Amino acid sequence: MSSCTPKSRPLVSVAGTDTDAAIHDLAGMYAGKRWHAAHVDDDFWYRYAGIGDERMSIRRSQMHGALRGDVAVEGEVVVQWIDAGTATVDTMRDATVMRHGVPVLFPIEQRFEVEYRDWDQRLVHLDRSLVLDVATERYLVDGTLAFQRTGEPDRAAIERWRGSVAGAVHAFREGGGESLAWHEAQRDVARALLDLYRFQAPLLPDHYGERSNRRVRAAVEFIHAHAATPLTVSDIAGAAGLSVRGLQESFQRALDRTPMQYLREVRLRRAQEDLVHGSIEDTTVADVARRWGFSHMGRFSSEYLQRFGEYPKNTLRRH
Repeated sequence: MSSCTPKSRPLVSVAGTDTDAAIHDLAGMYAGKRWHAAHVDDDFWYRYAGIGDERMSIRRSQMHGALRGDVAVEGEVVVQWIDAGTATVDTMRDATVMRHGVPVLFPIEQRFEVEYRDWDQRLVHLDRSLVLDVATERYLVDGTLAFQRTGEPDRAAIERWRGSVAGAVHAFREGGGESLAWHEAQRDVARALLDLYRFQAPLLPDHYGERSNRRVRAAVEFIHAHAATPLTVSDIAGAAGLSVRGLQESFQRALDRTPMQYLREVRLRRAQEDLVHGSIEDTTVADVARRWGFSHMGRFSSEYLQRFGEYPKNTLRRH
């Protein structure tokens, strides 16, 4: 990276020629517990540098050597790609062999395995709250954070992503972390992320922001805020200032589902979040299901599989 002005100094910068130092410098950034670094020949070296702030950082990781270990990131969304070398990301359920120039989304808030060899890698770290805030421009966001990671992004989305990241680097170097350009560049990168991988929430319907839908929006906000409590359609209608029939018709027209169907979707996403953050030692699928109002375990597992592509027990076991 080129030299930076004081207002855009590096967020992190480490380098060395020792395998133990590499593990010491790098593992802590990714909550690594079992890391191993090795030579590929007599000339081992590594470099890791990044710019940005707590909301977004853009980093470059290089190593002439090999590295494997476990990784976990919390409170962030991380996208990586390699321009040289080889890399594999393994969630214990499936493994992704990375291709040069193709962004790969880190599994969100779960531990997974990585293996790299003789690589040149870029990473973008985005704060959870930034991604959720930008997602509200397109989706009915209820506070949960999940993406559909299967499948490779299309070429147009990748070009949009790389262009937005390059623009953010320029904005930071020119204006620093307090500039309006950097603030807007962060949001532009988050929007490009939403083009790379499908955010798992309902899309905002057409005309949702219009005044005529303000009562539906009030109902949606009420559902999000009270999803963990017993709710009836009358409760939701009262909070929105509508009759039950008026609420049903408004929801069907605006969201193409009933209020109780939408409530069930929100609770299903909340259950997934609890399983992601739970440990197999002190969390059970049955407890999580009951907490979110799912009393029939077979039906819960079936709905969960249809929604998230795996059984709830598999989500819990991976963490």
